Formats: sequence, structure tokens, C-alpha cells
Amino acid sequence: MTAEEKRETEILAVSVDSKADLQRMVDRISREDGRVPDYIFLSDPGHRVIDRYGLLNPDDPRGIPHPTTYVIDKQGIVRWKFTEVDYKIRPTNQMILEALRSIR
Repeated sequence: MTAEEKRETEILAVSVDSKADLQRMVDRISREDGRVPDYIFLSDPGHRVIDRYGLLNPDDPRGIPHPTTYVIDKQGIVRWKFTEVDYKIRPTNQMILEALRSIR
């Protein structure tokens, strides 16, 4: 990602975890990677955002949503989405970069 793309892009991670649990995860990632993640973690234990996007996994008793990645433009329009019911399958960085670059 170029410097300009970084300035024009914001990454947010939304989780059902509490703020305290998210902080523990950030601390763990920081220890393992040797640096603090450069994106924002948001806590949504009440599923307000998750429900609004229809991502809650009805088969998960813990209320964990389906992993999803969105590319949303500056007007708030979803331009690209990747949802997978298998939490181990995620979009590649290249897929996300291509989606970001397609809306420029």
C-alpha cells in the first residue's frame, strides 16, 4: 500500500469482545508482532453493528459473527464485501488492496 493509500484508508475491526478483552488481544498482538496494530478495534458486545450488517452467526452459541471484510467508500457505500462462514478463511491482502484501488 502506498503512503497516499494509507492516508486515504482507515481500518476498523469490530468484535463482540469487551473493551478489556480487546485490549488483551492488542497487547498479545503487540508482543507477538513487535509493534502495536495500526488499526482500531471496536467493541460491539450488544451486536448493534453486527446485527445491522446481518452478520451474526445463528449457529454460534457465543454470538460470534461471521468474519467479514468490507470496503466502504467515503460516502458510506459498501463497495466490496467478503464473508465466509469458516473463520479460518479470510480475504488476502491482495484482494483487499484491489478492492480499495477499484474505488479510486
